[in-house]
Amino acid sequence: MIKNILNATVSTMVIALTFSVPGANAQEMPDREELWKMILQQQEQIKKLEAVVGVTKAKITKNEEKIEATGAMIDQVSASGGQSTTTVGGYAELHYNGGKADQIDLHRYVMFLGHEFSDTIRFYSELEVEHAISGEGKVGEVEVEQAFVEFDLNENHMAGVGVQLIPVGFLNETHEPPTFYGVERNNVEKNIIPATWWEAGIKLSGNLNESFSYDLMMHSGLDTTGKGYNIRSGRKKVGKAPWKNTAFTARMSWHAIPGVEIGATFQYQDDITQSSTADENASATLFEIHTDVRRATSENTTIGFRALFAQWNVNADAADVIGRDIQRGWYVEPSYKVTLDNDHAVGVFARYSQWDNEAGDNIDSAFRQTSFGINYWPNEYVVLKLDYQIDDFDDGSKEDNRINLGIGLQF
Repeated sequence: MIKNILNATVSTMVIALTFSVPGANAQEMPDREELWKMILQQQEQIKKLEAVVGVTKAKITKNEEKIEATGAMIDQVSASGGQSTTTVGGYAELHYNGGKADQIDLHRYVMFLGHEFSDTIRFYSELEVEHAISGEGKVGEVEVEQAFVEFDLNENHMAGVGVQLIPVGFLNETHEPPTFYGVERNNVEKNIIPATWWEAGIKLSGNLNESFSYDLMMHSGLDTTGKGYNIRSGRKKVGKAPWKNTAFTARMSWHAIPGVEIGATFQYQDDITQSSTADENASATLFEIHTDVRRATSENTTIGFRALFAQWNVNADAADVIGRDIQRGWYVEPSYKVTLDNDHAVGVFARYSQWDNEAGDNIDSAFRQTSFGINYWPNEYVVLKLDYQIDDFDDGSKEDNRINLGIGLQF
């Protein structure tokens, strides 16, 4: 359009000069060469203006695309109530174990992915890499620890369907590094419960009132076939796991006093060997009880105390012979935490634990361990850990008194 206007302007100028009034003005009229130079100058100006117009059009087009994309994002966020419907999180922990172990290990790297389909239906999942590498002959594993859909039944009750963590103890459901003391997870929950333990099934959860909450779960169970009734080795982790026998878990929690929680779990499985014949069944029950106390003693200090007891009873003659008809453990853990400036915090703890996977025999086969150490939180979600463990085992060759160092995080 600019080019047409300028061409018209030049033509008008030439006509005006050609037919201007004779006299003094006529004598000053430019000759043909001068007119041609003027026309060339006008064409150069036209080209420059066209270039400017082209750049401007390109910028306008790009801005329009950005506006459209922003509008689409706004529409998406508005449709989800102002929040993103997909969430990403995770945690990781790196450990150094001294003593006989004398090793460093990226113990866990876990990614969380969740999605909210609506206000009442959501999805949770966790993908975990243990010990940094996996594959045939490798020390690590890649595992799907959670993958389930949760439905709100009403304001106080919900249902979950899929691969879920068993509702038992402290660490089985909440085990991010900044949430507990010590580099390694305690051996009682590891070897007796056994954490971390997940199964496929259906779970109902909710609040009965302001003081009591509950969890009920029907799920796949352990399979200790060929494992000598070893509870931890019986986890199949929902990898083509047998489900000839269903397990049932119930938990009740009391939290009427702020900073105090008392919980108890009962589980029953009619055969932890998943046998197809009734005369080989090995029914088993798990009872676990725990208390967690966190009481502020001042604006910046908190006293903590944890205690847990857990016991399996396995009803099988073969388990009785090797003392694994009873498997139990317990621990106590006092702690003291100080919050510093800029939300930094430091905490000290001590833990005494005892566990025995062959408690049914007359031999003192219990493992005893005393640990004490310090946690430093430079941020609420990052922790540096140092502790020292003292082992007291019946088999002294398995003892490993050592220092442990670790760093952990969650997001």
